[in-house]
Order: sequence, then C-alpha cells, then structure tokens
Amino acid sequence: MAGANFAAENCGVCHALGASSDSPKTAAPPFRLLSRRYPVEHLAEALAEGIFVGHDAMPQFELGARQITDLLAWLATIQQP
Repeated sequence: MAGANFAAENCGVCHALGASSDSPKTAAPPFRLLSRRYPVEHLAEALAEGIFVGHDAMPQFELGARQITDLLAWLATIQQP
C-alpha cells in the first residue's frame, strides 16, 4: 500500500508504524493511535497545507493530493480504539 510505504520512508524514524511497537521518539505518537488525538479524516487539510509543529525535530511536510489520499487510507486501516 502506497500510504504505508510513504510512512515507512518519511515517518518511521520518529513514529511507530506497527501494531504494537513504541515510537522511536517518545514525543511522537504511534500512528495506530492517532485517532485518539485527531479524527484521521480531518488530517487531510493539515497534510496539504503542511504540518508545522513547535519543535525542530519534526520536518515540515506538504503532501500532494495522491500522497494524502494514500496515507489517510492506510492510517484508517491501522487505528486502534
């Protein structure tokens, strides 16, 4: 799945991508738990406009429409309650 590949290439250095692993960076939430903080479907705008956070370790991202669709589709499949 393209979204999983994008996450592995760009996000896995900080965020846990697996079903039970811890994030390499403790401040980075595991992707499987994102829906506890944000409705995953509402992340499209942030991904399109660029994710900017208050710390230097997080790179600034601006994803294209296809990347957003792929990433959100994958994220929806891995969420845990």
